[in-house]
Amino acid sequence: MSSRRLRQILIVVLLLAAVALLAWYAGRPKPVPVTVAEVTSGSVLATVANTRAGTVEACQRARLAPPIGGQIARLPFKEGDRVKADEVLLELWNEDLRAQVLQAERDAVATSSRAREACVTAEVAQKNAARVRQLRPQGLVSEGDLEKAVGDADARAAACDAARDQEKVSQARVDVSRASLERTILRAPFAGVVAEINGEVGEFVTPSPVGIPTPPTVDLVDGSCLYISAPIDEVDAPSVRAGQRALITLDAFPNQRFPGFVRRVAPYVLEAEKQARTVGVEAEIEDPEKYRLLPGYSADVEIIIENRENVLRIPTQALLDGRRVLVLEPDTGILRAREVERGVSNWEYTEIRSGLKAGDRVVTSVDREGVADGVAAVEE
Repeated sequence: MSSRRLRQILIVVLLLAAVALLAWYAGRPKPVPVTVAEVTSGSVLATVANTRAGTVEACQRARLAPPIGGQIARLPFKEGDRVKADEVLLELWNEDLRAQVLQAERDAVATSSRAREACVTAEVAQKNAARVRQLRPQGLVSEGDLEKAVGDADARAAACDAARDQEKVSQARVDVSRASLERTILRAPFAGVVAEINGEVGEFVTPSPVGIPTPPTVDLVDGSCLYISAPIDEVDAPSVRAGQRALITLDAFPNQRFPGFVRRVAPYVLEAEKQARTVGVEAEIEDPEKYRLLPGYSADVEIIIENRENVLRIPTQALLDGRRVLVLEPDTGILRAREVERGVSNWEYTEIRSGLKAGDRVVTSVDREGVADGVAAVEE
């Protein structure tokens, strides 16, 4: 075969190889875009968190209503006003009760005067009996006169005692009348802010029927002391104790974490219908006066159980089934699955005890379509 013929065959073979290579390159799967994170050293906190959203609560909050029904006659404050302890928040129409108090007070004054009169008369009778007793040995008075004087003195003394007892009864009537009047007046049990008023002057209010909650007439909140109340799962409760450090987040302050501590763990388990059994936990934010917190904010509490320093860690979202990760090989661009031994973990980081080394790049977008062991990938 001539050299020319060989060259022609070689050219055809090269052309066919080039076409096949182009066809393979065009038809090969495109690398999957992924996000990765580098395995680094740092601290990992072992934490437990609430199962449902917690709430910022006031240490003192009173949803108040008068104990009797009636027409609102006075509302000295409006919503948002700050009040002192024992100030009047609401007063019902009570002119009839005020008249009864006045009548009882005046009757008590009259009764007191009658008591003084009776006791003065008793004192005079006692002195008279004493004089008759001195005259009897001299025969200047008869035995009957002495008995009469002594009997009169005793009777007058008993009348004095009865008058004083009646004075106490009259004072008790005054106390009863004042107590009835006080039931028409709603006072602040502590200093705070009027959060809500349900009613206007001239409207009628009625007390809540037994077992049927109704909106409070006045909602009083002491915002100087706040805490977070949140439920945690019963399986996490044994590791939580008062005094442990906590990290608190609030929807009202996104991207912020407030340092705090556990102030109380409930000594009982709550069982809500169709929900897991939980234990109530109360936590406080350190230096709450720095922040303008309001009762009612939703909050989450992350309680620190253990703090591991200077350990290998990866983002928790990189874990598959809690024990595998996908590593992006830098030389080949291929994803490879690796088994890892994990240590303490939280929603942000997980400690890695074996299976990875510092500098490895693990995939964090594990839920993305096409991300799997053995596929080509490219870092976004």
